[in-house]
Amino acid sequence: MKRSLLLTLVCAALAAAQSLSPGTNDQFVTMAPVKKLEVASGRPAVLELDFRVKDGMHVNSSTPKSEFLIPTKLRFMPPTDLAVGKIQYPNGEELALSFSPKDKLSVYSGDFHITAQVSASRSATTGPYTVHGELKYQACNDKACFPPKTLPIAFNVVVGKPVAAGGVTQQREPSTRKNTPQSPHIHK
Repeated sequence: MKRSLLLTLVCAALAAAQSLSPGTNDQFVTMAPVKKLEVASGRPAVLELDFRVKDGMHVNSSTPKSEFLIPTKLRFMPPTDLAVGKIQYPNGEELALSFSPKDKLSVYSGDFHITAQVSASRSATTGPYTVHGELKYQACNDKACFPPKTLPIAFNVVVGKPVAAGGVTQQREPSTRKNTPQSPHIHK
């Protein structure tokens, strides 16, 4: 009798854990499509990424308040001729959970926005490129935290013609000035 009761309790605990735990492919964060992004050598462009956390969930911010919490972080794997840097994360919102109301967490919930700078090398060929990356995060609800997840991301970049310093394209205005006559003796 004790054995069957113990077996029943173990099965019930496993079923409860499975109902709390999402499937292995389920994501708690999604990314909106990225707006068209154009860059040129000498003129970086701002990349804007919009994410949404599933209702009833939150993810740790990029700067959680405890070293034991897993931060939300972006990692990019750009093609050789492109670079992605200067990632700007939003400030987290403070959240206190019912089981520990004095401890405030720094989290993202609902929609959050991350920006970065995309630049092209001087040797970049004009045309379309695809940049791949991933958002690593740990999602929680008010009862439990789930294993860390990785959301694959990708967006397209079009590399245009290079620009001169100061962001001005390398096109010259036709000159209204006439060349002054030169002595034929100078070019001997």
